[in-house]
Amino acid sequence: MKVLIIGGGASGMMAALSALENQNNTVTLLERQSRVGKKLLATGNGRCNLTNRNIRLSHYHGEQPEFARFALESFYVGRTLAFFERLGLLTVTEDSGKVYPLSDQASSVLDVLRFALEAQGANIVTSCDIVEVKHKARGYEALSATGETYFGDKLIIACGGAAGKKLGGSKSGYHLLEQLGHSTTALFPSLTQIKTDPAYVKALKGVRADAHVQLRKDGETLQDSFGEVQFTDFGLSGPEAFTLSRAAATGGDGQELALDFFREYGDSVLLDMLQEKREKLPELAAEDLFAGMLQSRLGRMIVKRAGLKYQTKLKELSDEQLLACVKTGKWFTLEVTGVMGFDSAQVTAGGARTREFDARTLESTKNPGLFVCGEVLDVDGDCGGFNLQWAWSSGYLAGKLGEGEYA
Repeated sequence: MKVLIIGGGASGMMAALSALENQNNTVTLLERQSRVGKKLLATGNGRCNLTNRNIRLSHYHGEQPEFARFALESFYVGRTLAFFERLGLLTVTEDSGKVYPLSDQASSVLDVLRFALEAQGANIVTSCDIVEVKHKARGYEALSATGETYFGDKLIIACGGAAGKKLGGSKSGYHLLEQLGHSTTALFPSLTQIKTDPAYVKALKGVRADAHVQLRKDGETLQDSFGEVQFTDFGLSGPEAFTLSRAAATGGDGQELALDFFREYGDSVLLDMLQEKREKLPELAAEDLFAGMLQSRLGRMIVKRAGLKYQTKLKELSDEQLLACVKTGKWFTLEVTGVMGFDSAQVTAGGARTREFDARTLESTKNPGLFVCGEVLDVDGDCGGFNLQWAWSSGYLAGKLGEGEYA
């Protein structure tokens, strides 16, 4: 059987290797860029966080999050890692559950995939931009921008999403599926920086801090996260900002971020600490109130936002003023103005509507013989290896083409 795959990213390469496990299949993999797996090289800051030991459905989003269950449970983390080990990849698991190649280089993951594809006879065509697909009498035909045509008895669309344009992100997969009668949800950038009112963050550019971060709207917490954040001249970056960015992108106007920089300390405990500092260091300037507790610029910003003058001596501060500093340090609020766009995003939230595909095979319910996998579907995961696991799981399932143990 001739298997045609459009998209040479993580899910497309996995789909190709899965399809090649059936010796009766031949695979042609078409990639728009000059090489396969370009986006994969940038994941995990070049380290490639290829999965997470803590895979749960609660880490996935879309109109139908349940859609992802069968693929994730069929080609689960242990099976994924065993698959890569057979390809020659060694991995290491961090305490957080994140899994990286032992080499700490994303190129190691791409190399074992490329070598396996070459060894198993995949026909890889790069710099091939597919602009049209047609459902023929006994299969599918794909037409490139330069006029070449390719045929497959079965077609797998693995074009990825709109995120990361510089790394190959585009909307081509959605357009191709629309040609075949499929529909797409609204698209939003996810796993990206959150933009806020710049009044305070500009002075904190580059500062990193550990915090409990809440995304709020109308007095309610939409989502929260715990860990490192980084201030930028336009807002908030870092792992926890990325985690909250999907909700920020889809939540509309009127949102704010609230950061607790003392999440291990209650208000009364922190107030006692500041009162003790006032007693022991009465001549200290208020700008140094949080010295030894927070990064210096962040400490001064909290003092300023609490309404204190930098040069006021601690002995001159009332308990009410110290309490204002506690409240500000415990919940430092920033008005959310949006998120960075698709060029900066790592993942697309939204995609091809999952209700138009069979969750047990990833085959189209509209077009027999058409399969879809990866980011082009309306499934996106949290930060931490969850999106790559979806790519591996859905790619492997799609590559089975509805046959064998997955039928």
